[in-house]
Amino acid sequence: MNEVDYQETAFQLILSAGNAKAMSFKAINLAKANKFEEAYKCLEEAEKELETVHSLQFGLIQKEAEGEKNDISVLLIHSQDHFMDSLLAKDMAKEFIQLYERMNKIEKIFGNL
Repeated sequence: MNEVDYQETAFQLILSAGNAKAMSFKAINLAKANKFEEAYKCLEEAEKELETVHSLQFGLIQKEAEGEKNDISVLLIHSQDHFMDSLLAKDMAKEFIQLYERMNKIEKIFGNL
């Protein structure tokens, strides 16, 4: 892989991770509006984006394991930050959706408290 390929991969990582993070936050907002089915669909979309990111990252790791050296660039490090942020956002979104579902059930029983 040449430097341009590494840069393109880093940009693809950033794009897909950003999409996953955006879908995760959209899922939270949908859950807040009691649109749980739509929220879970957004989480599925986020997961698909994260699968893309994971595949790209695995490709980089595999190349290095095969002995291909690369210069670690700030851009590549930045892409990894986006990946980790998006993973955390997806996990937290799942928790928020579950909390909003519980709150919705309680409100149906007791009304708005």
